[in-house]
Amino acid sequence: MKYIIIKFAIALLTIFTIGSCSDDILNTEASDSFTEDAIYSDVNQAKLVVVTAYNTTDSWAINRSQWWTQRIGIEGASWEAKFNFKDLDTPYKMRGGWSPSNAGLAFNNRWATSWDYVKLINEFLEKIEGSEAMEEAPEEVAQLKAEMTFLRAFTYFNLVKYYGGVPIIKKSFGLDDEFNLSRDSFEDCVDFIVNDLDEAALILPMEASEFGRATKLSALAVKSRVLLYAASELHDPSTVPNGSIYDYTKSTKWQDAADAAKAVIDLVGDRDLIPVANATEYQNLFLHKNQDILFGRSYGSLYAEMANDINTLPDQAQSPNGYTGWGLSSPSHNFTLEFNMKDGSRTNNETFDALNINEGREMRYYANLLFQGADFRGRNVDYALADNPSDETPDGLDSPKGLGNQLHSSKTGYNIRKFQDESLSTLTTFSVDRPYIMYRLAEIYLNYAEAMYYIDENIARDYVNKVSNRALQPNIDVSGAALLEAIKRERRVELCFEGHNFFDERRWMNQDHIGGYDIRGLKWTKSIDGTLNYEEYTVVNRPWFDYRYYLPIPQTEIDKDASLEQNYGY
Repeated sequence: MKYIIIKFAIALLTIFTIGSCSDDILNTEASDSFTEDAIYSDVNQAKLVVVTAYNTTDSWAINRSQWWTQRIGIEGASWEAKFNFKDLDTPYKMRGGWSPSNAGLAFNNRWATSWDYVKLINEFLEKIEGSEAMEEAPEEVAQLKAEMTFLRAFTYFNLVKYYGGVPIIKKSFGLDDEFNLSRDSFEDCVDFIVNDLDEAALILPMEASEFGRATKLSALAVKSRVLLYAASELHDPSTVPNGSIYDYTKSTKWQDAADAAKAVIDLVGDRDLIPVANATEYQNLFLHKNQDILFGRSYGSLYAEMANDINTLPDQAQSPNGYTGWGLSSPSHNFTLEFNMKDGSRTNNETFDALNINEGREMRYYANLLFQGADFRGRNVDYALADNPSDETPDGLDSPKGLGNQLHSSKTGYNIRKFQDESLSTLTTFSVDRPYIMYRLAEIYLNYAEAMYYIDENIARDYVNKVSNRALQPNIDVSGAALLEAIKRERRVELCFEGHNFFDERRWMNQDHIGGYDIRGLKWTKSIDGTLNYEEYTVVNRPWFDYRYYLPIPQTEIDKDASLEQNYGY
């Protein structure tokens, strides 16, 4: 008999929430805990399996099993930022390139970990059916099944985002089963994911009994993103790479994507986003639960993600070195130029003052970024090196000669402010129930705007302006290609550092934001009279690789199963 160990704090034995457990909680070889019979004969034990499966969802950690990547997201592999410590390339291999034997610490175990969760979920869905637990509490089990169906769709979506079409597995496999599974088409995978989400949405409640559990809105929000991605240029048969494991051929693709977003919009009453008056109020939207969050993970001292390791949260991981932070993700100067001026003009416009680059920018610039002179945690951020250091004009506290670990000083002249709780007394103090947001209403409005661009530009403008206006920007009134670019820019800025840009630039096939460009930064200097100057420079170069749209399937998996087709270019 096979056994499952589920390691939880005692508190998790009495409540159901998104437990923050490490990836080793599933151990199919040990035999000193609950048997399968015990789990599926007791609804409370069955709930704990569902808790485990929630760890397949996203968080600030892109990889929970490796030290560096427990503390960073995917932003450092995107147009948005770079990994900062010593300019190392190992987490993402954005300069060295991916290979089937090494795609970088952030990505290497993504294939195997995802399939572990698919197996766990499939096993649950099989064994709970007709079990004593189901007879004991049929309504509770029906919801648990719906949550697991949602989590299977969530996991499959992550797989197809990274790899294209993958094997569709609807049953659990035993140790003696054959694993000769070929890849299903991308289109079939999308249909499978959407079907799971539709099925789950029929059962899931509109409001969760506890923050972090899936709801009808969660399922429909995931469906909206799935269908928007599927409709995008990357999956058009005319683009390269192409073939069944990449292509989406439905003639109704944009209408389907629009309808999926509109279903969420209708359920929330087509309301405005939560209004804000300034950058601080906007920042607070990411620190507390609110009605615009459609799906997120809950955090707190009991539910720390990595065994109560506080430094996996943004305060320690992303603050500048002068605050004793690690500043692990340095936003690129290239990306910061995506933020408009306060009057809505672009930074390539004559109104942009290159001598005062931090003046007169849009509200989200101040809410999301730390830059030279930003007021942060009781002082101004200072990246500048003094021409002639003295008591009057010292090297900046956040510079390469400043406080803390100087190896963590920003290489670009920026740090991430978003998600940081500046009310904390120290960087290693927990916020109460700070959420990690995976899906929120602003994204749905942007999904709808992008899909409707191909159907009705007037409606597209209305919904991109719902997001832009909430950010205190003027109406977007352009048409045609300029409107599509405005929607993309709004998406880059509104959803920055939330795990979108890596996938958005790929699905748009915007090669200039994927590779073949320089990561630009600013070197700040301070003259003897305190005058500040900066020099724009190349921090590192990101080369272009033709295969960069998808991760490679690990070579170990190809060696085990010759029927698995490797991705394009590897």
